[in-house]
Amino acid sequence: MTWNGLVLALVAVAALAGIALVLPPWLISLATVSISSGLVVLGLIVLWRAGLVPFGQALYFATGAYAVALASRLLGWSDALALVALGALAAGLLAFLVGFLLARYREIFFAMLSLALSMILYGTLVKSEALGSTDGFNVAPATFLGYAPHGLEQTRALFWLALGLVLVSGTAVQAYFSSIVGALAIPIRDNEIRVEYLGMSVTHIIHLKLVISGVLAGIGGALAALVISHVDPNMAYWTTSGGFVFVTILAGASSVPTAFIGAFVFEVIRSVAVTVLPGAWQMILGSVLLATILFLPEGLGSLARRRVANGDAK
Repeated sequence: MTWNGLVLALVAVAALAGIALVLPPWLISLATVSISSGLVVLGLIVLWRAGLVPFGQALYFATGAYAVALASRLLGWSDALALVALGALAAGLLAFLVGFLLARYREIFFAMLSLALSMILYGTLVKSEALGSTDGFNVAPATFLGYAPHGLEQTRALFWLALGLVLVSGTAVQAYFSSIVGALAIPIRDNEIRVEYLGMSVTHIIHLKLVISGVLAGIGGALAALVISHVDPNMAYWTTSGGFVFVTILAGASSVPTAFIGAFVFEVIRSVAVTVLPGAWQMILGSVLLATILFLPEGLGSLARRRVANGDAK
């Protein structure tokens, strides 16, 4: 990321942090939940660029969330930063272990194997009374360096934490995209053999991408657990993974900001659809997905590129 890009990101985060002082609580919560999804989508983009589409990203999302819930319930942890770090570590470790298997597969086999692993976790959570079974369990309110805010203060504090996570994660991923290993994503997607001829191990590179993606999903799951104050097995269900894939299609894989913009747009559309047509909101989401594939196959990020291209043409 260039200095100009970093300064722009800092200004955007500072502006959003200030706006939170006047926004209603429901909108702040909606934005925080969308950021948690955006972090997962950012990890999906890391894989997406290499031609890998996992249908089981909820595996790491739920791992991060349950790590937070269990640490809060069994160990009495409440510090938000420590809990988010724990969620990232737990999901990253799982992604590292699973990566030895997943990194060997491509295309539909990669997608379905990731889905199968996620459903194994779902089945384990549903059948385990110690993990709350189908009902899950609540998460205690978070603290921030010993301070325990309540009500609106808690909502704002979590939103500010989420903005900090966006800044750190986004900067790190952008730096990764600019590195040699990150730039090899498209060559890997187009022709793995040529990359191997360069002396690079495609399997190792994909394994690294899986770990990065898992860590980001774990952070998103940890943040979601803190915001919602509850975890349940549905966090590992295939529909949750499908929702992340939906947002990735909507956002596109062109840049880091599109992950969070797409996630926020998705949450707004879903909230409005549930309010307007509570019995048929899935139809609205399906229509949006269809329209995106037909008219914006490269996602919302392509709109910005088109505007830049039109400006250069003039």
